[in-house]
Amino acid sequence: MTGLYNLTRRNLKLFFKDKGMFFSSLITPIILLVLYATFLANVYKDSFLSAMPAGFGISESLIDATVAGQLIASLLAVSCVTVAFCSNLLMVSDKANSSILDLSVTPVKRSVLAVGYYTASAASTLIVTFSALAVCFVYLSFKGWYLSVGDVVCVILDVLLLTLFGTALSSCVNFFLSTNGQASAVGTIVSAGYGFLCGAYMPISSFSEPLQKILSFLPGTYGTSLIRNHMLSGVFSEMESGGFPSEVIDGIRDSIDCNFYFFGSLVETPVMYAVLLGAVLFFTGLFVLFHVIFGRRRAL
Repeated sequence: MTGLYNLTRRNLKLFFKDKGMFFSSLITPIILLVLYATFLANVYKDSFLSAMPAGFGISESLIDATVAGQLIASLLAVSCVTVAFCSNLLMVSDKANSSILDLSVTPVKRSVLAVGYYTASAASTLIVTFSALAVCFVYLSFKGWYLSVGDVVCVILDVLLLTLFGTALSSCVNFFLSTNGQASAVGTIVSAGYGFLCGAYMPISSFSEPLQKILSFLPGTYGTSLIRNHMLSGVFSEMESGGFPSEVIDGIRDSIDCNFYFFGSLVETPVMYAVLLGAVLFFTGLFVLFHVIFGRRRAL
């Protein structure tokens, strides 16, 4: 445990010592929030209003809260993964400057070395994502707050699990990279494409049926659906109290992936959590296995 603590502490110090890496990770979600609110808010609003029956009245506050909740869910779903790829650059830097060779000859087990990278990356990413979540809650309070205490707790849990998933996934991918240029290229690809693959930019329901079935195998899509469900739970409750027909509410939930389907079957919330947690454990275990197997080969 002492070795793990020292490794984690060392990795965290190096991450926060690089001010450029830290502040770029911290400011990226804030920039995304501004861009989403500027360019996507009207698109989401028009899409929401087009799904409403003709002549059906709805308060402006409820519309703004619905749009804001959808924007925030999309932002967090993307940031929890893309920021993790940025926070995980230290492992690649250690390979690029050969620091990994010095760590490999110490008595510390390779599995402990892997967990040290993972815990440090997870901690630094959580600092960024929870900071982004706090800003998002402030933004939502101005647009329309309908969240209960239970909803807030669930959103925090969703962000935690998605961040751990992003950390585990980025750890597995970055393990095979050996230069900062490779890491930057991978980070750019992930930043550009992940939002579409997880349904953050465009709901999975708007894709073709074959593509929906393929994307339903990706754990990130379940994380996006979880955050949207909990961010908009209070809004849907307010709609029910306001006399909205259940068919209309179900139609809205279907259109923005709050109702998520796997080959036509509705996926319940506990199953979504099970898939996301299973993905975290799988990729974390895979990352540790990579260190043990490939590290041993390098030693030989």
